[in-house]
Amino acid sequence: MDLSTFDYDLPNSLIAQNPVEPRDHSRLMIVNRNSTRIQHKHFYDLPDYLEQGDVLLINETKVIGSRMVGEKENTGGKAEILLLRITDQAKPFEWEALVKPSRRLPFGTVVIFPEHPGNYLTVLDGLDSGRRKVELSRNFDVDSVAEIAFPPYIKDSSSNSDKYQTVFASVPGSIAAPTAGLHFTDELIDSIQKKGVVLQKINLEIGAGTFIPVTESDISKHVMSTEKYSVSATVTENINKAKSLGKKVICVGTTSVRSIESLALDSSIYNSLGNLKLDSLHEAETDLFITPGFPFKITDSLITNFHLPKSTLIMLVSAFAGLSFTKKIYEEAVLNDYRFYSFGDAMMIT
Repeated sequence: MDLSTFDYDLPNSLIAQNPVEPRDHSRLMIVNRNSTRIQHKHFYDLPDYLEQGDVLLINETKVIGSRMVGEKENTGGKAEILLLRITDQAKPFEWEALVKPSRRLPFGTVVIFPEHPGNYLTVLDGLDSGRRKVELSRNFDVDSVAEIAFPPYIKDSSSNSDKYQTVFASVPGSIAAPTAGLHFTDELIDSIQKKGVVLQKINLEIGAGTFIPVTESDISKHVMSTEKYSVSATVTENINKAKSLGKKVICVGTTSVRSIESLALDSSIYNSLGNLKLDSLHEAETDLFITPGFPFKITDSLITNFHLPKSTLIMLVSAFAGLSFTKKIYEEAVLNDYRFYSFGDAMMIT
């Protein structure tokens, strides 16, 4: 399938630079895959589309500081580092990173941070997809030096880093937010739970895939970056119960989808009766790339934002909603001035 299939035109004015306040006052497009009906609501209307016994699956990951701006020790030239993840837990000071300007930061370059004396790093080997390995100094204070990296299309945000965290963020590890979760408020969650909806948490550490675009014209050649995820036995028990009662599993965000569908691809966990079986916390890595034709096993409904053209995220949505219908959804969103991307509006595909 050609990459251009997932392209669309978007006026820059529809790229949200700041979130709506309160969070749950963002718009919510309700999309029915069977009837192709589209309704225009607000996120605070979400409880109306959930039923007692449904499972709402959220990603509890918390965004960490990953962007650092320093200078080359030998020339004073600007250097920007985006930390992605530790390459080996046995070597906690070695990280995968994106560096700019890449060509001017060759092997052996030392980057210092004058505002944070004593903190420096050394650029090491090149890795796949434009990534590099960097080694932090032994006393490096990532929490002080690094700041949360807003996506590059957010040019003039007045939001602070708290606005780029979900209200249920609790497990540090991601370099980007699970943006579908940004619409929830504590009050909305309370309302959902009072209705008898079962809120369940998984964790997927969002990594480089958020920043590395698809460049292959044949999307089957694209390789997803590996990300860590974890799912508890309690989550699978509640999913099995919901399925047995004819209730739905609603995934909040593409990360929740990729986590639970990755789990279901393991034949030792997902059995012939359509049940997930875990006896303890399941921790693994996934490079699952979901494109049209993917056989969803667990996900019944998807809550997600409106994504970048040609991104792996819009490909996942196209796989779930259908390619032609996804094009219609996005045309409808543009026509009705929905706000796009991380701080934008959302849709619920049923």
